[in-house]
Amino acid sequence: MRLLATIAVKHLLARKRQSLVSLLGIVLGVAFFLTISSLMQGSEKDFIRRLIDNMPHIFVTDTYRNPRLQPVERLYNSKGAIEVRSVKPVTETRGIRGYEQVVDYLRTLPGVEASPMLTGQGVLSFAGKNIAVALDGMIPEDIQDVVTIQEYMISGSISDLIANPNGIVLGEELLRTFSLERGDNVTVTAPTGQVRTAKILGVFRTGRSDFDLNHGFVSLKSMQVLMNRPHRANTIIVKLPDPYRAREIAADLESRFSYKSISWQEASEDIMSTLAIRNIIMYSVVSSVLIVAAFGIYNVISTVVMEKHRDIAILKSMGFLARDIQRIFVIQGFILGIIGSLLGLPLGSTLMYTLMQIEFKPPGSTEPIVMPLDWGWMQFAIASGFALGAALIAAFLPARKGARVQPVDILRGGV
Repeated sequence: MRLLATIAVKHLLARKRQSLVSLLGIVLGVAFFLTISSLMQGSEKDFIRRLIDNMPHIFVTDTYRNPRLQPVERLYNSKGAIEVRSVKPVTETRGIRGYEQVVDYLRTLPGVEASPMLTGQGVLSFAGKNIAVALDGMIPEDIQDVVTIQEYMISGSISDLIANPNGIVLGEELLRTFSLERGDNVTVTAPTGQVRTAKILGVFRTGRSDFDLNHGFVSLKSMQVLMNRPHRANTIIVKLPDPYRAREIAADLESRFSYKSISWQEASEDIMSTLAIRNIIMYSVVSSVLIVAAFGIYNVISTVVMEKHRDIAILKSMGFLARDIQRIFVIQGFILGIIGSLLGLPLGSTLMYTLMQIEFKPPGSTEPIVMPLDWGWMQFAIASGFALGAALIAAFLPARKGARVQPVDILRGGV
């Protein structure tokens, strides 16, 4: 094998300029492949991270995925065709029955955080202005474990709800509309007719104007009083140590407790499909760069095969087998692929680092944004592996042709 490698290197050095051009194509191909794929994967992971971090991994709601079977359906469904019309559910206080048991079960799972929540609509009033908002009633001690609103606080803290359960946490955009500040009081009116005066304990800014204008956080007890639902919660939010197990655990919860459990993948299924299509397009585009570079290797090795017919004939007459001749030219592609990857990866890393230094501020953004890149080893492995694979395939085709050369025809003056 050492002799075959020596012959392969001699052939490449015999055509230095062409070999250098082919090598440069692989280097640039690997660098651009690595940079673009890392940028696309980084942006996807950043988007999914924001999507995952800004919402619970699982919602357990107080509804059922399928309507309950009526008694007449249970009795006659297997014996004939029936139709039930105008079924009206019994009027009752909505909510998850025994939500404490569901939460206790979830907390027995390793690393899982869960908290009950009562959501509803309310109208905030101040100085003649009325704005409808979505209110989330949660246990103040659990808020920091299951939602990330604490990271967006610009004044006060979520933990202030522990000391003052009758307080409220609102968005900066809403306070600007009301001309209010932290420490002021605002009137909260619920659909049940309950009216409460709440002190503004904290202010958050997420950067999403609709959320900052139409959302608020209160304690679970206050929300139960406002909505006249004592000992009720209509949602249980769950955070997992491994977000990608959300679909599996949601299915288990739904089969165990019957309440509809929605994983973040199910809630964002259209977005996940879009990202999958984007990845296919991205890898198709960046792979074309290396495919073009592989044609350079194909051209160089094909030319070497054409020029070295007599050398191939001599080698075969000396006892070299066809597979040995084929290996010589495949080794040439392997050498170009390896060197191209070794030089292309540092160049790609330099381009990635340069992109990370770029900051830009889109219209409407309050803070500068940097390019999110994925520095995981997988991107480097894919770039070098694809480059090496393309180089070997490009070398194999002319190598197979060179292995079929008949030494008798060449030595007698044939072509």
